[in-house]
Amino acid sequence: MDQIKIGKFIQNKRKEKNLTQQDLAEKLLITDRAVSKWECGKSLPDASIMLELCEILEISVNELLTGEEIDMNEYNKNAELNLLKMTKQKEEADKRLLKLEVLIGVMSVAFLIILVLIAALLDMKTWVRITLIGIGFVSFIALAFICIRIEQKAGYYECKECHKTFTPTYWQVNLAQHMGRKRKMRCPHCGKKSWCIKVFSDKSNNE
Repeated sequence: MDQIKIGKFIQNKRKEKNLTQQDLAEKLLITDRAVSKWECGKSLPDASIMLELCEILEISVNELLTGEEIDMNEYNKNAELNLLKMTKQKEEADKRLLKLEVLIGVMSVAFLIILVLIAALLDMKTWVRITLIGIGFVSFIALAFICIRIEQKAGYYECKECHKTFTPTYWQVNLAQHMGRKRKMRCPHCGKKSWCIKVFSDKSNNE
């Protein structure tokens, strides 16, 4: 999506309504700095306030995401294009998150190994040695929970039995048997338990 185009569109529509950035911000219960960032093309409105913003500016969500007024004959076409763009952006963001998960995992293992080696090889008091090892393990466990949260949020899991996708809860992912990113979980669609794989496309509505 063209953030600069969307920002200019928001600015023009705001001015048509004779609203200042502060006026618009107060209606949305946000800061005028956030509005300024939209209009400069530095960020997009959060999904939680997008509908309210469109109501205030008297535009549709598709017009907002397109950055221009849409003729009704082109409405469905633009809606599909915007949906495809948003889906692609989500997939790219999910892939970046999973790369971050790998990086955090490698760093946590490396940090643990370094602290254990320091505690084992250097001459120090017993309590210091125990403290170092404890810090290493606590950090490792904390970062492991973060990695699981990232894996749960990024993308979807595809059921091996019905091939539909779903987003499990954090604890379903955390407690499931796993091999790499495969997790043995019960599918909410077919009710069967199988080795579900991580995917980026949502097939939950497929027949």
